[in-house]
Amino acid sequence: MWQKAVFAALIIFCLSPYGSPPIALALGLAVAFTFGNPFPSLSGKPTKYLLQASVVLLGFGMNLGAIYEAGRAGILFTIATIFGTLGLGYAVGRLLNVKKKTSTLISSGTAICGGSAIAAVGPAINAEPEEMSVSLGTVFVLNSIALFAFPLIGHAIGLTQGQFGIWSAIAIHDTSSVVGAAQAYGGEALAIATTVKLARALWIAPVALLFAYIYRGESGSKARVAVPWFIFLFVAAAAIRTYAPAFILPSVFESIVDAAKAGMTITLFLIGASLTPRTLKAVGSAPLLQGVVLWIVISLVSLWAVMGIV
Repeated sequence: MWQKAVFAALIIFCLSPYGSPPIALALGLAVAFTFGNPFPSLSGKPTKYLLQASVVLLGFGMNLGAIYEAGRAGILFTIATIFGTLGLGYAVGRLLNVKKKTSTLISSGTAICGGSAIAAVGPAINAEPEEMSVSLGTVFVLNSIALFAFPLIGHAIGLTQGQFGIWSAIAIHDTSSVVGAAQAYGGEALAIATTVKLARALWIAPVALLFAYIYRGESGSKARVAVPWFIFLFVAAAAIRTYAPAFILPSVFESIVDAAKAGMTITLFLIGASLTPRTLKAVGSAPLLQGVVLWIVISLVSLWAVMGIV
């Protein structure tokens, strides 16, 4: 019972003025590596749905016109970085002798949006549970590092809010860590990072279908591609905020956004608490090295690009 009490107390602390996304993730990791998550049932779909709901609610703090401009301006860069990462991932995976499907999953997660992309591409190529676990573990480790490191690096090299928002959306894998890092950096960075990351997430379905076609002779089943419908709800929320009647006070939307940020903080705590030593042990050196190489390359290339164009 004391584990559950401590778990609940840590969540309350994360929601206090002393909490933040990086602290929430760190506390979640501390739970995972000490007494373990006393509520393992929260680690699957509940965490996924909380993340998606938090992202949708963030839309109530954004302007639809700004979302359109961010998506339109970065479309070519998005395509180049996604397919460039997939191509590099294939080459690095072959060089390191990583299993073909594991390599594909790690490359997809790095190119688009981490665990969500892996969860969509995995069934499309009929990946084994072990391959899914290794890929998700690799992405999780790098996500955790990025959430702490990126804001520090951004401040150290003097990135603007806009530059950091674009950079984090491209170079950090999961939406949760992107939002957490950008939230720690500033409000403008959060708005830009969320918009750009969700624009990239729209490529989940096309990429999953592409790999389903490539693996069609090996999969042995029809592709099951998950469509990220919550992204469209995010856009709908932004449309409501943009065209809201004058009698709806801005404070109403601000309260909704505050709730979204709180939900994202809890999400990061739950994600941290879900990690186990067994997951880390299953990753292995070659897949982790592939993930690190891809991550470093896309981080440096995207950083060079945003510092030159933003």
